[in-house]
Amino acid sequence: MRHIIQFQVIKGDRQYVATGVDLPIVTQAPTLDELTQNIQEAVDLHLDDADLKELDLAAAPSVLVNFELAAHA
Repeated sequence: MRHIIQFQVIKGDRQYVATGVDLPIVTQAPTLDELTQNIQEAVDLHLDDADLKELDLAAAPSVLVNFELAAHA
């Protein structure tokens, strides 16, 4: 049973994009603060009325966000 929902964040041309690692959730926003709010809202909506056991999730999972930085040339 997983206790953590993971997201990978990348900086696009205009937006930050967060993609769920284990769940099919994708959201975006122009700032990291807004992205944080969007991730929480997207997770809440995705898990609303979901059977957490069926998703192999603990009752109150945490959200972990990884931010990928572009490599320097």
